[in-house]
Amino acid sequence: MGAAHTQATPPAPSGAHGLGGADPARDARCRRCGHAWRRPSDYPETSATLVDDTPGPAGPAMPLETQDALYVALELVIAALAVAGNVLVCAAVGASSALQTPTNYFLVSLAAADVAVGLFAIPFAITISLGFCTDFHSCLFLACFVLVLTQSSIFSLLAVAVDRYLAIRVPLRYKSLVTGSRARGIIALLWVLAFGIGLTPFLGWNSKDKATSNCTGSGDGSVNKSCCPVKCLFENVVPMSYMVYFNFFGCVLPPLLIMMVIYIKIFMVACRQLQRMELMDHSRTTLQREIHAAKSLAMIVGIFALCWLPVHAINCVTLFHPALAKEKPKWLMNVAILLSHANSVVNPIVYAYRNRDFRYTFHRIISSYVLCQSDTKGGSGQAGAQSALSLGL
Repeated sequence: MGAAHTQATPPAPSGAHGLGGADPARDARCRRCGHAWRRPSDYPETSATLVDDTPGPAGPAMPLETQDALYVALELVIAALAVAGNVLVCAAVGASSALQTPTNYFLVSLAAADVAVGLFAIPFAITISLGFCTDFHSCLFLACFVLVLTQSSIFSLLAVAVDRYLAIRVPLRYKSLVTGSRARGIIALLWVLAFGIGLTPFLGWNSKDKATSNCTGSGDGSVNKSCCPVKCLFENVVPMSYMVYFNFFGCVLPPLLIMMVIYIKIFMVACRQLQRMELMDHSRTTLQREIHAAKSLAMIVGIFALCWLPVHAINCVTLFHPALAKEKPKWLMNVAILLSHANSVVNPIVYAYRNRDFRYTFHRIISSYVLCQSDTKGGSGQAGAQSALSLGL
């Protein structure tokens, strides 16, 4: 014990993670960003020693290198499954004329957004999680692209809910009101709106001044030429006020609440119609199929909400309780992001599980184009597929 007390203790390094030389001014500037100053060219030995040292009762949980590797691996798996499953959905609708209904056009729009999540949003998310140095607007685009796809998915789900409500509420006028050409026009409009909403931070609602302030001097306004322009992390470029007030409270939560009300009304109207009169067998079967379709689509909306609400909950905590937000470990945000991206994998599974005609078309496509087996059954679908598929699910 005595020897331990007499041993000389080296001075503690000054970096935010206990790394780097003694440069208080630079460290102070980097701490204002809430992230460690990290340049591989300056500190090549640090990659194996960084840990998640976010203050908290549990202390460091896992080396950041291990967290990042696990996060990237899971993201790549999700991306592959999202692309494969949703390309299959698009191919199924394209291959079967019976599946080419207005409802399924909206589902194809949803699938297209999920394919883009796998091809672009997840690689962008992986890139932005590494905190590399880049210019502000490039980083902002990477951060905003996933917002465009999320908004497009919400709009597609809302369009499907309205479509199903019209099919139940005005069944005799439904086919004249909701046509394929109108559905395609609505989809195009919804994508334009999604891009406008997702790219709103480019109009000025961003953190450019805060993100680039670490490259200015202590008070004289001089620029540190050796400084990283922007450490590309989501919270460095997109303000939480935008994510909470505009994105969540304005563009995500209201459509989800509207969809919940619509599906409640669908079930109420359907139950009243079943109880009010003695329907013919054909009419009763049709209505029961509508109810089954509504249940499937409501399930998709519910899964979407469960997958995305954790991210928005963390954003709300970050905005309204910044002291508490500082204690959140990096792995918690990674799990929330993975859950939101995993939503893109779920929908094809729901279609296959809940609808035999989608399941049949999936099987036919996989057998013909993946397993290279001939389609012995022939035809474009099972008997009675047209009547069932006209309901969407």
